[in-house]
Amino acid sequence: MQLLAFFVLSLLALVSAIVVVTHRNPVVAALALAFNLVAIAGFYFLLDAQFIALLQVIVYAGAIMVLILFVIMLLNLKQELGGRPSGIVPRVLAPVLGLVFAAILGRAFLSLRGGFPARAPGYGTVEAVGREMYTRFFYPFEVVSLLLVAAMVGAVLLAKRRL
Repeated sequence: MQLLAFFVLSLLALVSAIVVVTHRNPVVAALALAFNLVAIAGFYFLLDAQFIALLQVIVYAGAIMVLILFVIMLLNLKQELGGRPSGIVPRVLAPVLGLVFAAILGRAFLSLRGGFPARAPGYGTVEAVGREMYTRFFYPFEVVSLLLVAAMVGAVLLAKRRL
């Protein structure tokens, strides 16, 4: 049953990630991103990390997606939707980088032949997540929050300048 759930979640995650990258409409891309974040939460459930899965849904699929959709609606993107066709360099470079990334992922999967490493006791619990987040990863956590605030302020300034 877990294997079937893994394959369904993998298919949902891959298809939604492709839609995020390839779709020209930012609202559709944002909704596909929400599906991708929910699929990632499903992976956390399969790994018995229920707390992290619920945080994934509440924080990312909920709050961050509302923020992204707010910024998309705040900006007037009608003139940017047309876009111009990309040149020869991106058309050649994108498949090459995609193949390099696929090779790196394949090598990582081959290194897991013996199975996944053993989980530490308390993996995915509130205590373990809180201890890691507020001790070892405190500064990166704060940097990410500052980056999100700066992105939001930048989007508002861009939107105000166009009016």
